[in-house]
Amino acid sequence: MAKGYWIAHVVVHDAEAWQRYAEAASPAFKAHVGRFLARGGSYHEVESPLGRPRNVVAEFPSLAAAKACFESETYQAARRLREGAGIASITLVEGFA
Repeated sequence: MAKGYWIAHVVVHDAEAWQRYAEAASPAFKAHVGRFLARGGSYHEVESPLGRPRNVVAEFPSLAAAKACFESETYQAARRLREGAGIASITLVEGFA
């Protein structure tokens, strides 16, 4: 079965609020067997007009699991904590089987 991935590009305006969101979102990732492959580390942007300095890649057992995590009540409650704390672009992607 093909794995599923979250790919996020983020600009954080309020680090404390963003940290509260990240902590509250953690149980949703654990419940859907998600694990972070990259999360806010050093990066080298080679092509992008957006300039989003925080980049996140999370892996799930399937695209359905990635979607279920995003749609879960736990994640949606956490997501509300980051409103106004930054700008995020999140894409769910199916990997190769």
